[in-house]
Amino acid sequence: MRIKEETIATLKQFDIGEKFSYLPVLPKASVLIPLFVRGGELYTLMTLRSKELRTSAGEVCFPGGKRDPSDQDDVDTALREAKEEIGVQPEDVQVVCTLFPIINKRGLLVTPVVGFIEETFCPTPNPAEVSAVFTVPLDFFTSQKDHYITHGAAGMIGPLHSFYYVDPHSDSQYHIWGLTAILAILVAALALRKKPEFDVGFDSEDPLSFFQQILHSRLSKL
Repeated sequence: MRIKEETIATLKQFDIGEKFSYLPVLPKASVLIPLFVRGGELYTLMTLRSKELRTSAGEVCFPGGKRDPSDQDDVDTALREAKEEIGVQPEDVQVVCTLFPIINKRGLLVTPVVGFIEETFCPTPNPAEVSAVFTVPLDFFTSQKDHYITHGAAGMIGPLHSFYYVDPHSDSQYHIWGLTAILAILVAALALRKKPEFDVGFDSEDPLSFFQQILHSRLSKL
């Protein structure tokens, strides 16, 4: 339990609060980055999107989606979408913080919401949206071993990260890349207080300025 408490205290330091309230009105989305402790290690939970979806079909993502008019804020959006996609009840998520918003390739302002779930949580994926749910040790996203990097990718500021992860329970291989990979690296670096073994393009101890630069650069092109 100490690991969880220490991680919560660490991540709360990076909560954005109202720092980005000055941003222009843009279409919004949120993702939930679920964390849990297993065997003394931090893990996260990810989904493989259904191949039937119109956008990002067959890609690895965190649970999430577009803001609904009924949502009060970014946290509401993340929790509602996570319930719809993997069956986690909002009251079973201990929300820790919201991190820096990022504009994705479709022009949505995506806000990551980090929260703890129980290790015993058993997902019930919605087959219309999710074809698989799997868990990954958070430390995986700081290791060079299965990490690949591309510089100068179209529309990217900084390097394009990707990982290939083999789920030991199913032997399925998942390709984790783009925005999802960046968010996983960010949360791993912050939560574990560990500098990744590869160049991430930002200061893992104080990443705010890098993400502000990305945000303002994308805003200037909208």
